[in-house]
Amino acid sequence: MKPVHGKIVAAAFRTGDRPKLVFKTRVPGNTRLFLCRPKPDRSCISAGHPYVFSCPPIDGDEGLALFTAVRLFSVSIDEGFISGSPFLIEHPPRHHQGSPGHFTIMTSNTFEALPLAAPIQRALTERNYTTPSPIQAEAIPPLLGGRDLLGCAQTGTGKTAAFSLPVLDALHRDPKRPKPKSPRVLVLTPTRELATQVGKSLETYGVHLDISHALVFGGVGQNPQVKAMRRGVDVLVACPGRLLDLVEQGHIRLDGVEFFVLDEVDRMLDMGFLRDVKRIVALLPKKRQSLFFSATLAGNIVELSHTILRDPVTVSIAPETTTAEKVEQRVCFVEQEDKRSLLVKTLQQQKRGELAVVFSRTKHGANKLARHLNQAGITAEAIHGNRSQSQRDKTLDRFRAGRLPVLVATDVAARGVDVKAVTLVVNFDLPHEPEAYVHRIGRTGRAGESGLAISFCSTDELTQLRDIEKLIQQKVKADDTHRWHSAAAMEGHSRSQQARNRRSPSNNRRRRRPRRRQRHAA
Repeated sequence: MKPVHGKIVAAAFRTGDRPKLVFKTRVPGNTRLFLCRPKPDRSCISAGHPYVFSCPPIDGDEGLALFTAVRLFSVSIDEGFISGSPFLIEHPPRHHQGSPGHFTIMTSNTFEALPLAAPIQRALTERNYTTPSPIQAEAIPPLLGGRDLLGCAQTGTGKTAAFSLPVLDALHRDPKRPKPKSPRVLVLTPTRELATQVGKSLETYGVHLDISHALVFGGVGQNPQVKAMRRGVDVLVACPGRLLDLVEQGHIRLDGVEFFVLDEVDRMLDMGFLRDVKRIVALLPKKRQSLFFSATLAGNIVELSHTILRDPVTVSIAPETTTAEKVEQRVCFVEQEDKRSLLVKTLQQQKRGELAVVFSRTKHGANKLARHLNQAGITAEAIHGNRSQSQRDKTLDRFRAGRLPVLVATDVAARGVDVKAVTLVVNFDLPHEPEAYVHRIGRTGRAGESGLAISFCSTDELTQLRDIEKLIQQKVKADDTHRWHSAAAMEGHSRSQQARNRRSPSNNRRRRRPRRRQRHAA
């Protein structure tokens, strides 16, 4: 029987000397509130302890039932559970009959509490992964229960593991031989770098599983990809363009897909893949589990999800406008001709072993910046769509290994750059799309680490800065301590803010004028 998921809707409270806990779980066609009360003299939740669940009366019966906790934490109810914590009921009991059953309460404290297969737990333990991130703790329970999901969380918070772990668990528990030329799981990503990152995550978490996967993307020869798909694979991670090419050539079939994952949905749409995504979805079987993950949830993404997902669970850990909490944000007002000098000075202040990512708006600009930095004695390389896949892989490998201190990148190429040691992100050019700012600065401050994001803003980029601050709902702190500070750009930004404040609804209320009394002729 599939798990039923729900949430704790009230924190623990006490009546006399008996702690109590209120749960809310949604079962098909019904939503119930349950009251968990330990048997007398039990103040801790732990394995083997009996509990009493009560629910609203059904057919005149109060519905009391006795349960045994089989996989629970030995923590105090008053300290260990708070409102909003997720939980699972492994075997939904029949409350109206008062029959015994087993249940599992899942908190976000440890991976050990998640009902994942033993080989996956072993892989997590070997890598000292103990505490799931919020998106993982919230998304994994409904995914294990077979629900479709639309997930939103900040960049660098573990979205890849949030879908990889449940998918691997499902493949392990239901082993099947894939159909020829077909995957059981299809993961769509917008870029080659992100596809490679997802592939490495699958290898990491599935190291003790007998599960095959393949990567399909452009920029490299298709023959190895065709060969890998000939007998079918468990998981296929692909970019839309090359995938459709191989489908049209008859090398890949999608009629055997059981799980469909669309990662970085917002960037997928920004890059113009909407039509390709719809073509791919049309080739998938109707009966499947579908997952959408993104760092932002714009209106068009939610609208698209409703056309593809079936009764999805929406998990939004942070607002779509929120940037990573541990990233310090600054803006330097500087004219365009002085940006290179400021960049060199900024990078020279980096400590040995620290890594930096510099964002350029164009591929040509990225190449010019990399050449300028090397001439200034700072080792840097550019990564963008015009470079071959082998060149990009070599550059990223050097960057991850710490042999390349500075990576100059465009927005598209930087997707999938998941390097914990990145301490600095520099927006040499402000992005035209404010959502890209959230993704850019998410390259630092990953996995709970702190980071610094510095944006260079010229007089011509004030509109972009204003749009960014509007999206993230906060003002970026200005740094005027450098020698190339542009007072004109800073003053222009201040004027635009003042004008916006004057136009805000709170300051634009119309005063009611007294109505004139009409004079009527006698």
